[in-house]
Amino acid sequence: MADAATPRKTPLIFWPVILLWRLVTWIANLTGIILALILGAVLMIVGWILIGTIIGAVIGIPLFIIGLLLFIRGLY
Repeated sequence: MADAATPRKTPLIFWPVILLWRLVTWIANLTGIILALILGAVLMIVGWILIGTIIGAVIGIPLFIIGLLLFIRGLY
């Protein structure tokens, strides 16, 4: 059993998710909660519009996901 001083080992497959969450947390801390909510909503709307086009879906899906995570981070 590990104590509080021992760092937990994160499986390598989860690193992209952890790095994305740290990026979203950094943006939320940098901009503030209200601005993070607004920025997240705007990114989700722009991502949703881009998802409607076939070529824009490549950019729209990650943009929507980052906007959603930013919005969720702003709420909590």
